[in-house]
Amino acid sequence: MEEGATSATSASLRSGVEEKEDETPAVDRTSINGERQHDPEQEQERSAENDKLPMSGLRVIDVGTFLAGPYAASILGEFGAEILKVEHPIAGDPMRRFGTASKRHDATLAWLSEGRNRKSVTLDLRQQEGVNLFLKLVAKSDVLIENFRPGTMEEWGLGWDELSKANPGLVMLRVSGYGQTGPYRRRSGFAHIAHGFAGLSYLAGFPGETPVVPGTAPMGDYLSSLYGAIGILLALRHREATGEGQIIDIGIYEAVFRQMDEIAAAYGLFGKVREREGAGSFVAVPHGHFRCIDDKWLAIACTTDKMFERFAAVMGKPELAAADRYGDQRKRLAARDEVNRIVIEWVGSMTRKEVMQRCIDGEVPAGKLNSIADIFEDEHFQARGNLARLREEGLGEVVVPGVVPTLSETPGRISNLGPPLGNATYEVLRELLGISAQEIKRLRQHKII
Repeated sequence: MEEGATSATSASLRSGVEEKEDETPAVDRTSINGERQHDPEQEQERSAENDKLPMSGLRVIDVGTFLAGPYAASILGEFGAEILKVEHPIAGDPMRRFGTASKRHDATLAWLSEGRNRKSVTLDLRQQEGVNLFLKLVAKSDVLIENFRPGTMEEWGLGWDELSKANPGLVMLRVSGYGQTGPYRRRSGFAHIAHGFAGLSYLAGFPGETPVVPGTAPMGDYLSSLYGAIGILLALRHREATGEGQIIDIGIYEAVFRQMDEIAAAYGLFGKVREREGAGSFVAVPHGHFRCIDDKWLAIACTTDKMFERFAAVMGKPELAAADRYGDQRKRLAARDEVNRIVIEWVGSMTRKEVMQRCIDGEVPAGKLNSIADIFEDEHFQARGNLARLREEGLGEVVVPGVVPTLSETPGRISNLGPPLGNATYEVLRELLGISAQEIKRLRQHKII
């Protein structure tokens, strides 16, 4: 996106840092130093498409690695923001090598999915010239996202004092394992560690057994990024009113802990420590996972007496919902093992399709425990557009999770999957920063870009 077009559409969002018009000629379409150059006609089409989206005109620098923080940039990018992914010139974001390999040497399937809607710009922030160029990018941007260990940016000469001097209206998202303050601030932090520290992993598994990993997906990374995206929008709202930027500080564990419903209140008031409950729930029964005769699983959640009454009718045993049997929640909880035994036997006598149909007909809350193969075949995932299919050169069709949430008037989109390393370095330095081709060549020779 050319500087003039960007600044024109972002007058209400940009920080008020004065921008000079870029008088440099357009970049030629041919490859320069191995980089794929942008097509001006395609760029105009993308710009026109972006102008219709709510985050159009917002420029975000993503200098983080992996997911915690960078996923916030992905969300903003899906709704029109321009995302500049700043990476080290040699290896780039380690996410490029994390997960299942693809035929692209610089992209795993995880990178293709989570590196979506970005332009890759290579800069070595351990060299002073790289720092100087980074500050120039900051001066022309709205948001900066980083997730290094606290103090790292300061060691590079890129602390808040330097950044806010370059751009007083900058909004900076800082995601780390334990946050920017506190006695643990310098400890390494990952989602798996955050799940344990925040109390989630302690609850995962069966009573008396080893706590298990609560799902293989790094939920803490995604959750902290969601809070980060919310924080960015709040900070931009504040900037609209005052012209001032600010820092958003999130510890990954905090994002997980905030999802832990009433456990803090229960312990604070009554000293109650919630323990592992396996596939069930201490608040309701039947409420868990049940195996069908075809070895497939489904979830059933009867949280009220009325739901259990309907379920008893579906099982052909309406007498179970009588007041002197299990019709009262307290009586069901007291007879948890017996109620679950009845449900296990009933579910285990039929296929999942049969159980699901009976529960649906009887308005009993039930749902399949889907594998990814089940998801690909499910008509609801298809109808909602949850599986986005994009063509990637050399790979064919790549399926990734679609855009969430769905907006009725300005729905988001995926413009590209995770980009090749440095695919926009020349474009950004030449057009946005006005650096000459000769100087870009020198920077490349010195491995600064």
